[in-house]
Amino acid sequence: MLNKAIFFFAAALLCSSCKQSDDVPTSEWETEAPKGTLHAEANEAFSGGTQTVFDQSVNAFGFQSPDLSNENGLLFFVGNSFFNQNWVTAPSSTTARDGLGPLFNARSCASCHFKDGRGRPNTEGEFGRGLLFRLSVAGTDAHGGPKADAVYGTQLQDQSILGVMTEGNVKTVYEEQAGQYPDGTSFSLRKPSYILTELMYGAMDPGIMISPRVAPQMAGMGLLEAVDESTVLSFADENDLDGDGISGKANYVWNESSGQSELGRFGWKANQPTVKQQVAGAFVGDMGITSSLFPKQNCQNCEDIPNGGDPEIEDEDLHKVVLYSATLAVPGRRDWEDEKVLRGKYFFDKMACTGCHVSEMKTGTQTEFKALANQSIRPYTDLLLHDMGEGLADKRPDYLANGNEWRTPPLWGIGLFETVNKHTYYLHDGRARNLEEAILWHGGEAENSKTKFMYLSKADREAVVQFLNSL
Repeated sequence: MLNKAIFFFAAALLCSSCKQSDDVPTSEWETEAPKGTLHAEANEAFSGGTQTVFDQSVNAFGFQSPDLSNENGLLFFVGNSFFNQNWVTAPSSTTARDGLGPLFNARSCASCHFKDGRGRPNTEGEFGRGLLFRLSVAGTDAHGGPKADAVYGTQLQDQSILGVMTEGNVKTVYEEQAGQYPDGTSFSLRKPSYILTELMYGAMDPGIMISPRVAPQMAGMGLLEAVDESTVLSFADENDLDGDGISGKANYVWNESSGQSELGRFGWKANQPTVKQQVAGAFVGDMGITSSLFPKQNCQNCEDIPNGGDPEIEDEDLHKVVLYSATLAVPGRRDWEDEKVLRGKYFFDKMACTGCHVSEMKTGTQTEFKALANQSIRPYTDLLLHDMGEGLADKRPDYLANGNEWRTPPLWGIGLFETVNKHTYYLHDGRARNLEEAILWHGGEAENSKTKFMYLSKADREAVVQFLNSL
């Protein structure tokens, strides 16, 4: 609450300053950053607490949490194998990994989360690079979630096994939108539009809603799961009672294991409550691999097609992948004491970006993996939904999330994507070609933060980006 109060006070000062000129920052805002007085905080480099790993190589996201028990350490490596190896069509001599499809988007988890990192939009003719499309029609399902299309379900599968038709494809068309900073520097943002093509099972519902989703990074999922619900809710201010223009709304979603509605934490709309359900949902949705959590295939009339068992991934193997996903270590900061990084951090806070990208919190004690308990972490997320404006809207509700709302993504490790994944495509659909474009797409509750960024000097804008790249 103290941090919230400090933030409110700081935000109030900023708003007061902005109102002097129709929300245009004053010259003081442009030159106010103190010089030579910024210092790194204690343990700032340890983004994942003691479960941080310092490695800046292409393998930076692939290490296990340092304090895993020996037994879990061994299971981590088995889970790693399940995560990375391709699943195959049933029947097969590879009985532990058969059952792919009949419809699918990728053959392995690593196809979308290459080296446990982030996916990207497909180029023309590519498949399985980590961008998929959620589908739904008006209304909700029995548990308040999105209502599936009667034929195509809740996710478009662009691949299939032999003898089965794929569902279709999506063509992405980008429109360049030119813009200019107040200092005269020009920029251009690419706005995507999506055209459904090659629909093999007939037309979709005329009211179909489509939501593109890029596969997010894996590191730190278990730490985020270990944050107490009360801690997450302490960041919420759904009705903006403090008047800072930033709300923060919890999404409550269906937990298949407990059979009740629970806090959503994972996914671009916070539509999954646990690492286990996120993993099992990806198995059935992305690869057509059933589990005890999701025993039904995501297709119609496919009962007679050979499968890989009932379910296709046994509980003990699913657990290994869940353990692997939950205990991937968070990469440590780089250059956190660099003067330019500290200057960028100062502006990141002063622009009120930390109103959603909460920099520091503590995990609780109720976690399956002891190594993840009682950790002071710096994820730069509040795990809550925020209105990001019309520019980023998918106009598709997902439990309590409306079409303008997205979960604040964690930023730890964001500066290593280029090293690990060889690209710098950001946001939920990969439209932003770099971090600067990602900031410029922010609207809604983040509109004022974006405006303040635009009024920074070029050097200070670069400092903010350099700070983000240090995370």
